Amino acid sequence: MRAGELNPFWRWGLVIAGPLVHLLFRVQVSGMERVPSTGAAILVFNHVSALDGPVLAVETGRRLRRKTRYLVAVEYFASRLFGWVLRRADQIPITRGTGDTVALENVIEAIKGGALVALAPEGRVDEHGGSQGLQRIRTGVARIALPTGAPVVPVGIWGTQVRFPRAGLRFSRPLRPRLVIAIGPPLFPVGDAEDPADVELFLGRVRELIETQVAHARRLAGAGG
Repeated sequence: MRAGELNPFWRWGLVIAGPLVHLLFRVQVSGMERVPSTGAAILVFNHVSALDGPVLAVETGRRLRRKTRYLVAVEYFASRLFGWVLRRADQIPITRGTGDTVALENVIEAIKGGALVALAPEGRVDEHGGSQGLQRIRTGVARIALPTGAPVVPVGIWGTQVRFPRAGLRFSRPLRPRLVIAIGPPLFPVGDAEDPADVELFLGRVRELIETQVAHARRLAGAGG
């Protein structure tokens, strides 16, 4: 199967997950045409909810018929149910907090093979729901993007935290909050992942681009800039 093709698990999963996302949220997507329909690319998104990755994967899968691969904490693979889902969705396990070089090598290999990969450079869900701006951008995104040269596509997500903030599921009005996914023009990474100056420059640019898309998503959601 070529990178990006939807296997049967993805195809049937989208039949179920797509309507579910649209039942929970009023979804608006801006700029999906900026995500390549084929070939390697890295989506980088802000992290305001545990739902960010899933909703981005669902909307990309529905609209481009591409699967998205993520780095997922290895402990989730130990669960009988979640592990089964993650393996069939072709996700990549990572041991958090250890500088897991095997996981990084696996994701770099996937990108070089033409995969669409998504990363949350902040590393964890923001406990403030994005209200205080982005958290620190971690160096892992540079260690992945710079060696591959794959286009890095910035994504701003706003609205998932209304229903599922870091504290857990929240039931409140509106019943179907607005969810906006705003996708910006790609950045083509240049530099040496072993050079601190190149890494710092790249991280700063990634931060700027994600911030721009988050502000755009907030405006579209009516939440202000």
